[in-house]
Amino acid sequence: MKRPTIADIARRAGVTKSTVSFALNDRPGVSDTTRARILAIAREMGWQPSRTARALSGGRAGVLGLVVDRPARTLGVEPFYMQLISGIEAELSSRDIALLLQVTDDARTQEATYRRWWAERRVDGVFVVDLRVDDERTKVLTELGMPAVVVGGPHGLGGLPGVWNDEVAPVRSVMEYLVALGHRRIARVAGLPGLWHTVMRDEEFERAARELGVTPSGGTADYTGDAAARVTRRLLASSAPPTAIVYDNDVMAVAGLGVAAEMNIRVPDRLSIVAWDDSALCRLVHPPLTAVGLDIAAYGAEVARCLADLAAGRPVTSACHATAVLSPRGSTGPVR
Repeated sequence: MKRPTIADIARRAGVTKSTVSFALNDRPGVSDTTRARILAIAREMGWQPSRTARALSGGRAGVLGLVVDRPARTLGVEPFYMQLISGIEAELSSRDIALLLQVTDDARTQEATYRRWWAERRVDGVFVVDLRVDDERTKVLTELGMPAVVVGGPHGLGGLPGVWNDEVAPVRSVMEYLVALGHRRIARVAGLPGLWHTVMRDEEFERAARELGVTPSGGTADYTGDAAARVTRRLLASSAPPTAIVYDNDVMAVAGLGVAAEMNIRVPDRLSIVAWDDSALCRLVHPPLTAVGLDIAAYGAEVARCLADLAAGRPVTSACHATAVLSPRGSTGPVR
C-alpha cells in the first residue's frame, strides 16, 4: 500500500494541507474539533511523520549514526559489536530514535560519510568507535559542529565527550593472576595496532611484565580467528614457547584453543589461555575460557544516553563506564 501523506489526510478530512500540517504539529489556528478529527483520520490511515522532512524543516532527524571501519564479514562474528549495538538499540528505541549503521573500508570513506550525513541532515549525531592514535575523525567532527560521542577514551578524545572502560587495571589483574599460578613466559595476542585501547593494553602488559619478572612475547592480529591462529602457531612453535597466552578478544582466544589442540598441547596442563571480552563463546568451548568481561550491552546503553542527550542540546561529561572483571574458568591452571 502507498504510504499515506498529508495530502491524503487533507482529502479525507475535506480541509487544506496547511490545516492538516497545523493540526499534526500542534500549532495554533485550528479548532479543537477539527484538530481531533484530523488526528483521528491520521491514526486510522497509519500516517507517521517523515524523519527526513522533519530534519529539513529545521527539526531533529530522530536518527543517530554509527560508522564502523571494519570488514563486514568480521563484524558479524565478533560478539563485542553485536552486544554493543544491542545496548545502543535498546536505549534509542525507548526514546523513539533510530540507529543508522554503515560499514566502510577505510578512514577517508568514514569521514566522507560523516560529511554527507551532516549535509543531508540524515542524523543528529554519531558514535565514534575504534578510536585511533592521531585520529582525524575527531577533527572532522569538531569542524562540522556535529554532535559526537567517542566509545572509548580517555586518551585521544580531541575535545569530544567520551565513555570508556578501564583498559589498564584488568591487564594488571590478569598478569598477577597468571604469575600467582607460576607462569613466567606470558604472551599477548593483541588486536589491531594503532587503536588507543590496544596501545594502553600493550603498555600495561609490558610494564606489568617488567615489574612481575615475566618474559613477554606476542604478536598482533585483526580480531579474527584466522589471524590469531597464525600468531598462536608461531608462538607455540618457538624455542621458548609461552606457558600462557592472553588474547584481545573471545574469537581469537577460541582460535588459540583450537591451535593448541591441533598441536597436541593440552589446556591448561601445558598452556593457559585468557580471553578479553567475555561472551557465550567463552563458556561453550571445552575447556571453558577464563575471560575478562563486563556488561557490553549496558555500556552501549550508556553511550546511547550520552549521545541522545548531546544531540538534544543537554550537557554531557566524559566518564569511565566500568572496569572489566576476571572470571577464572577451566582454561587456566598452574604451570606443570
